[in-house]
Amino acid sequence: MNLISFGFLKKFFRFVFFLLSILILLFLATVAFVYSVSTPSNERDWTLDQAILPTAEFSGDSVTIKNIRNFSYTSETEYTPSYYDKTYNLNDLVSVDFIVEPLAPVAIAHTFVSFGFANGDYVSVSVEIRKEKGESFSPTKGLLDQFELMYVVADERDVIRLRALHRQDTLYLYPVVTTKEKMRELFVSMLTRANGLATKPEFYNTLNSTCTTNIVDHINGITKNRVPWDWRVLFPKDADELAYELGLIDTSAPFLEVRAKSEVNEYVEKYQNEENFSVKIREHQR
Repeated sequence: MNLISFGFLKKFFRFVFFLLSILILLFLATVAFVYSVSTPSNERDWTLDQAILPTAEFSGDSVTIKNIRNFSYTSETEYTPSYYDKTYNLNDLVSVDFIVEPLAPVAIAHTFVSFGFANGDYVSVSVEIRKEKGESFSPTKGLLDQFELMYVVADERDVIRLRALHRQDTLYLYPVVTTKEKMRELFVSMLTRANGLATKPEFYNTLNSTCTTNIVDHINGITKNRVPWDWRVLFPKDADELAYELGLIDTSAPFLEVRAKSEVNEYVEKYQNEENFSVKIREHQR
């Protein structure tokens, strides 16, 4: 009886292993097929907030950015579209901020950067999936080349008020510790990438082409190995902690104190309609 049972179990587990092997092969074949037939495109039925790509024209020490998004929101999905073009003097660039927006589930976050100029202007660059109408983010779809990549260049009031007031996400804003030269190199690098995407689209990828991995690539393109590989790049809820450990943000106090001081939601709510919104939401950090 025991021999019969043992023989049956061997056959059963072999059968299960065979089925699992078939399923794995089918999955890999599906992935390979998706990769082989998918081609990134700029010609799709995009959501209104991501329908227009930004571009930049460089001339000496100045850059003219076209199609800077500046939407007015009444809710996350209801807004008045608006874009503007603006010329910036690269010599007037005085700050760059790293912004972390923790999301559910645990360890997930969106990150982006914001550049400040001597006259009080701020422009943000946010690396995102470019959504078609009816689409929403999925990590699995992001692995299978189902989203194009987009560099959203926006008035800071657009991207910060959208997230803090209408999505009601917590935002942490950290002044980056760096030189004016590195600020400029980062700004030019990100705008150059936005130009490239306007003519040669790319896919977003959950593992190697996300909001945070692209920021890291730009930083490491300026200073080699400045940001080493770390799990907090792939799961960036604590990307601010990594930045702290690397000395990229203020380290004059314990990290949790720095994080608490960096939360800006209270000030976004308070100054949401102020003309000098970006300056006001930073006053408490001085």
